[in-house]
Formats: sequence, C-alpha cells, structure tokens
Amino acid sequence: MLTPYTHIWCMLVLPNTYRGKMIKFLPLLLVFGGAFSASDVIELTDDDFEDRVAEHDIMLVEFFAPWCGHCKKLAPEYEVAATQLKYTEPSVPLAKVDCTAEKDTCSRYGVSGYPTLKIFRDGELASDYNGPRSADGIVSYMSKQAGPSSKEVTSVADMEKIASGKDLVVVGFFMDDSSAKKEFLKLAGAERETMKFAHTGAQEVLDKYGFANGDVVIFRPAHLKNKFEDSTVKYDGTVTQSKLRKFVKENSLGLCGHLTPDNQSQFKKPLCTVYYDVDYVKNQKGTNYWRNRVMKVAKNFEGQSINFAIASSSEFSHELESFGLGDSSGDLPLAAIVTNEGHKYPMKEEFTRDGKALQEFIQSYLDGKLTPYLKSEPIPEEDDGPVKTVVAANFEDVVMAEDKDVLIEFYAPWCGHCKNLAPKYDEVAEKLKDDENIVIAKMDATANDAPPQFEVRGFPTLYWVPMDNKPKKYEGGREVDDFIKYIKKEATNEVKVAKDKKKKKSEL
Repeated sequence: MLTPYTHIWCMLVLPNTYRGKMIKFLPLLLVFGGAFSASDVIELTDDDFEDRVAEHDIMLVEFFAPWCGHCKKLAPEYEVAATQLKYTEPSVPLAKVDCTAEKDTCSRYGVSGYPTLKIFRDGELASDYNGPRSADGIVSYMSKQAGPSSKEVTSVADMEKIASGKDLVVVGFFMDDSSAKKEFLKLAGAERETMKFAHTGAQEVLDKYGFANGDVVIFRPAHLKNKFEDSTVKYDGTVTQSKLRKFVKENSLGLCGHLTPDNQSQFKKPLCTVYYDVDYVKNQKGTNYWRNRVMKVAKNFEGQSINFAIASSSEFSHELESFGLGDSSGDLPLAAIVTNEGHKYPMKEEFTRDGKALQEFIQSYLDGKLTPYLKSEPIPEEDDGPVKTVVAANFEDVVMAEDKDVLIEFYAPWCGHCKNLAPKYDEVAEKLKDDENIVIAKMDATANDAPPQFEVRGFPTLYWVPMDNKPKKYEGGREVDDFIKYIKKEATNEVKVAKDKKKKKSEL
C-alpha cells in the first residue's frame, strides 16, 4: 500500500534509470493507491503571491480559470511536469493562480486569456512561457531555463552524464576566458529555450574526448545514435554568436530527426516524414529499427533539397488524415512530403523494409513527377443556391476565375460563429445574385484543403478574391450592410444590388 512517503522512497531506493519513469507515473500510482493525493503544483493567492514567488530562483506560474477548457486539458500535464521538475537538479517549482478568485494578481500581470503561463526569476517577471504544453515539453523547456544558460562541466563523469542524456547538447571546450567563450555563452543565453549548452576547461575532459581548446561540438541524443552519421559534430570556423547559431541549427536534427508536436517549427521543408509507432520510452529498439531504414534512404539524398523526420502516427493522426492516410493501424510505416508552400504528397505505395519504395517516392518528388494531394468533397451535382458551395476539386475554377470577383467563407460545420453568420451571408448572396460579376461562396475547411495562399487559422475566415486573383483577407464587419459596402468599394465593376422587397412594398 502507498504511503505519504512513497515518492520519497522511490527517489532513494530505485536505480537512476528507473527514477524518471516512476516519477512520470507517480500521479497515477498515487490516485489508485488512494493514500496520498497532494499536488506538487503550488497554489498562489493575492495575499502570498509576491512572497512565495520571491523564495525561488525560478518559477513557472500558470494563470487559469476553472471553467476554461484549455486549462482543463493542460492540468494533468502540468501536474506530471511539476512532480518531475521537483526532483531535477536544480529543481523548478510550478505554481498556479485561479484568476476567478485572485483577480488583483492576474490584473497586475496583464492576464487576458487562459491559460497564460509566465516565468519568474528571483521574484520578478522574466518572460512569457513560449514552450510546449505537454508534460515532457514543459520539463525539457524549464530544465533549460533553470540555472545558468550553460552548465559548467568539471569532470569526465559529468561529461559522460551529459553526453548520454536524451537531449541534444552543445558543448564548448574553453581553457581560458577567451572572446570565443564569451560568444559561446552569448549564444547559450539567447538559445537556452531551444536546446542545452555546456562548457568545460577541464584538461581531463578534453583528453578523454579528444577535443582541443576552442572547439565547439554538438553531442546528439544517445538514443538517436546510428551508423549513418557521427554522434558528434565539430564546428569549424571563427567562433561568433551568429556563425555558431547557424551551425547549430543546420546540424541539430541530423539526417533524420524525431518530429514531435513540441519541436515542429525546427524542421525545414520540404520535409519527408515517416509515421509509425515511435516510442523512445517503451520501445527504443523497435523505434530505431524503422528509423535506420529511413536513415539509409536519407543518406542517399544528403545535400539535396529534401529533409527527413520520423514521427508518432498516434500523435499526428490528424495530419495523416489530412494526407488521406487516415488508417495508420497497420504494421508498416506511412510517409508523406510537405513543402514550404503547403503542398502535400502522400506516399501511396506500401512501405518496404529495404527502403526501395521510399527511395523511389523521394526521387519521383525531386523529379517533379508527383501531383499534390488535395482533400476534397465531391463537386456538388446541383448548386443553385445564392451561396455557391466550393470544394477543393473545383476551387480553382470557381474562386480563381478571372472573370469574377469572389467573396469566400471558410467555415466549420460545428462552429457557432459560422452558424450565426449563415443567415446574414445568405442575405448578402441574395442581394447580389443578379450581378454576374460577383460570386458569394463558402467552403467547409474541415473537409477540404484550401490552397496555401489562403491562411485559415480560425472560423469563419473570409477572403476577397478580385478578378486579378490577388486574394486578401476580409477584415470588415459581419453585418449585411458591412459586406455590401465592402464589396461595392472593392469590386472590379459597378455592383448591382437587388432592391429590398419590403422597402419597395412600403413605398407603393
């Protein structure tokens, strides 16, 4: 049976390799054990906020509202992260403030949405938290924030611990306070949110690893070690902050990085991602089995305009569906390419263990032989209403027609704002139905792909597309008169607006 001291016992008795796993699952164990339910997230109030935050070198604070759906989604991840970070070195406390009760504190820090996360150092607001919202992501991000931006390594044992970790680390070997060291530390301070840094001047460390004074080296994560690329990459050139930054960003991911929801922005496109049951916690050997096959292909295209990654099919199930690869339940990986322009190329052939299918797929893409995939509903057989229904398959013909001005709404069937707009949008279309030069259209953006130049991040999103085919986002009002005034102003030709029937009848 679990006791209030079970978590302490785990830390003292279990070997290092198992402590992290026990900490990660501790909240669940405690819940099912039923004997200990205290949270490691510190609750702050208006009365004690300043004093308690000032007790710590660094603290992450979540400003939340109990009714907020995003806050509820974050809560279990935040709890797990708080428990893990409690036992890191140095430890990083996580706290929270209920903004429905502690209004003075939330107002003081300009909280206008939930959840809002902020980092405090020595009692003072340091910065907004711009990291991931998963437990592992929070732990990784805040671990980099804690302590100095670059950890000083004084022994071979410390260096071995760093080199065998799960995170990429950039190490500077400096035996004096040179200008190169200062430039390295500047980079560490600027990039501490994205990766780990360490530096050493210990002769035994330089001798052990065979590096010289002034060297800067990338140590890739131990679990990503493979026979297709070196596990370390040494910088060759003058050590300046800007040049080092470029070197690190170009080499940090290697031939084939591990893509996660937290690091997507670090991957360059065009990107070929291979999706399967990626799990470096429970099945490192199986995960690297497929990654090595991807690496073999990636090696053949090294230096060409294509990048590679592996990703968990469960974490990216929505992305797979957008490629038309929704069924990811099979044993074989799935693959797709995404370009900078947003074009998508799913691999239709079955993935082969020898990598031949992936090799041919990549070569066909580079040779320009592939057609981008568009998720599309069928083209409507009948579309006689005043608002024209557009799908991906007829988008070019309807919206990008050079003899029409088009107002198009990208909507979601479940969106409340879209439902409220619908009768007004219909009325606009009814008023303009006799104008052959104007098209009022709509597209279900959850069932159809919009072209890359139409950025849709929320619903409803509207665009005006004049005859010159240079679309611009509609930022006007959402009342009928607002739309009519806008269209009259922006239309290529004079607009014909049907007279109001009610008004005409009253005049008679």
